[in-house]
Amino acid sequence: MHVTLRQLEAFIAVARNLSYTRAAEELNLSQPAVSMQIKQLENQIGQALFEQMGKKIYLTEAGREVRQYARTVIQHIEDMEAGLASLKGLERGTLSISVATTAHYFAPQLLSIFCERYPGVNVKLDVTNRESLVSQLENNTVDMVIMGRPPEEIEVEAGTFMENPLVLIAPPDHPFTREKSIQLKKLEDEVFLVREKGSGTRKAMEMFFAQHGIHMKTGMEVSSDEAIKRSVQAGLGLGIMSRDAIQNELQLGHLSIPDVLHFPIMRHWYVMHRKGKRLSPVAQAFKSFLLEEAAAILNKGGAAPPPHPDALPPPTPATPPQEPAPAQSTAQSTGTYAPAQPQKVLFGADGKPIPPAPKK
Repeated sequence: MHVTLRQLEAFIAVARNLSYTRAAEELNLSQPAVSMQIKQLENQIGQALFEQMGKKIYLTEAGREVRQYARTVIQHIEDMEAGLASLKGLERGTLSISVATTAHYFAPQLLSIFCERYPGVNVKLDVTNRESLVSQLENNTVDMVIMGRPPEEIEVEAGTFMENPLVLIAPPDHPFTREKSIQLKKLEDEVFLVREKGSGTRKAMEMFFAQHGIHMKTGMEVSSDEAIKRSVQAGLGLGIMSRDAIQNELQLGHLSIPDVLHFPIMRHWYVMHRKGKRLSPVAQAFKSFLLEEAAAILNKGGAAPPPHPDALPPPTPATPPQEPAPAQSTAQSTGTYAPAQPQKVLFGADGKPIPPAPKK
């Protein structure tokens, strides 16, 4: 049997995507070239590795068996490359890292400092959601990931490098901003904006309210932190998100953090990779950098305190509109806060609302 590394790489890509087209895009090859590699591998093995049902392809029993060994072979090749790279030190190399969407508020700053120390290092950064991070860990396609909670379905080596407190956010004119030691029970009268299902922040919210016996009234489901911040500012409800994500809004007085008992919800940022993975010198150096220095670098100077409502600048007197103004929320039109009502609006990744489906 004469199986080549190129055949195994093509097979793993097709098995991971269950699509020749997506595998070809991933490998920067043409679809016929990928199909040819799979066909040659099947000829060497003497069995079909994929079967097609309708428009979809699936692994055969032989395919599942080959996938297990193919992953091991590729992993050994990567370990050999890492070992050879270690002989060259940190003068050059590539760091492939993926971070959760909320972590992108601080990850570039850490990468900038790291790259200043090692200018020959090339960094590949991917900012994505939890589902994609778990998939990348499972398929071992990145050196490491930064996320809020290690997955339970995969064996990983994880280390905490910084606290990640989740805080309650509200518009600056919300009545909560003038109160102290607010009881959790009061939150049952509010509408909450939530991330999509599967989000780590949403799971933390749901667990927190369930543990304290609080019924959470869910309003809009929003697919990005930026959209949640803008929606809270507009008075569409309250939100819960990482304190790292709202520093600018706090300093500008666009958002507030009410003094609610049992908050913040304390979590941590983790750096992790597949258990048993042999890290390259560059990846090992970055991991050590995070665990030993990241918290001190990011906490230098401390977090900006939320502005007091009395310290906010007075509103600018409105001038008579020349044209009819678009409809605004109750909070905006009257100048006072009005509790949001539950709504079902889905926001896209660009922060803009997705219009409802047309009625028949």
